[in-house]
Amino acid sequence: MKNNRLALPFVWALVFSFQFSFSQGSADAKTDTMLCVGAYWTEDQGKLFLEQMRSSYTTANAWKSRAKEIRKHILTGAGLEKFPKKTPLNPIFGDTRVYDGYQVQNVAFESLPGVFVTGSLYTPAGYIKGKKLPAIISVEGHWSKPENYGRYRVEAQQRHAAMARMGAVVWSYDMVGYGQMADFGWTHNHPLAVRQQLWNSIRSVDFLLSLGVDPKRIGMTGASGGGTQTFLLTAVDDRIAVSVPVVMVSAHFFGGCICESGMPIHKANHYQTNNVEIAALTAPRPMLLVSVGGDWTKNTPEVEYPHLKYIYGLLGKPEMVENAHFPKEFHGYDNSKREAAYPFLAKHLGLDITKAMNPDGTLKEDDIIIEDQKALYSFTEKRPFPSRGVRGNDNAIWK
Repeated sequence: MKNNRLALPFVWALVFSFQFSFSQGSADAKTDTMLCVGAYWTEDQGKLFLEQMRSSYTTANAWKSRAKEIRKHILTGAGLEKFPKKTPLNPIFGDTRVYDGYQVQNVAFESLPGVFVTGSLYTPAGYIKGKKLPAIISVEGHWSKPENYGRYRVEAQQRHAAMARMGAVVWSYDMVGYGQMADFGWTHNHPLAVRQQLWNSIRSVDFLLSLGVDPKRIGMTGASGGGTQTFLLTAVDDRIAVSVPVVMVSAHFFGGCICESGMPIHKANHYQTNNVEIAALTAPRPMLLVSVGGDWTKNTPEVEYPHLKYIYGLLGKPEMVENAHFPKEFHGYDNSKREAAYPFLAKHLGLDITKAMNPDGTLKEDDIIIEDQKALYSFTEKRPFPSRGVRGNDNAIWK
């Protein structure tokens, strides 16, 4: 942004002043760190930041310069300014369970040597590896009970199966320290969770490509902490073609979990951003914001969405960003949110929406089989956790 800074020095002076004064008022983050945690700003402060930043990029080139700076700070803050070597994924495939219109297969692969990412692969019935189908990465948010976590939940299984029925290869994977990996010494509440989780997401794209999916039709979606992972990965990985972050993009809320804001991806000396600008790195690729009145996305139609629409407009693609807002609803990825997400994903990935929704716009999910949690485990007596497997976050080797 060098040219922009020279052209608009007064704007940057305002931003730096804004950054200092707002961090002093933070109730959720220590002022002696570069972390922006939870409700780091008030709603008014978040809105003002966007207004000030908007005046600093009034052309496509100015935004592209800003976007480059944001991407650099995300990777630097996450300790990924230099990627570790992409070592073999060595996937471990479980047995395939075949259901009406879709099938499920548990998988684990290595994102780093011995560091396993666990999840389940949902594919259309009759799927053959190597067929260039669209793909969707799905990551879940945070849940307090291990038996009711993320991808094991009823609505998550319904979503993954429905998207597979629509014609997508769907990869649903566990966040760091969640799911079965907690049994092998991994914890989610770790200071480097942002780095490990973002790297696992990058390698998830590699995994899907290794299956032969269409490299130009890879989408991603998730709610809450999964929404954060959706817009973070889309910001740093151009291979994500379509993004649907659910109930997470906020001008004033930065994510309350260590996996979202536990590393300095939002702030540095003489630098500040928020999750709206990070989500804007999706532009001009298609993005649907799903928001509700019952959480920190309540202002999306008036604050976050117009700012994103403005940036998409600078790039000549204002029609590529949409907002589905539910003012009387709350945090989650329940029926109404899926009714909004499915048509958007179908439109931009070339999927068959009739396989997941009725003509009246309601969901076709009643006959989806909800599997027991253990049925979704990647490691079993038949396929035990490998002896080379890394047990615990601190034992991962980054090279």
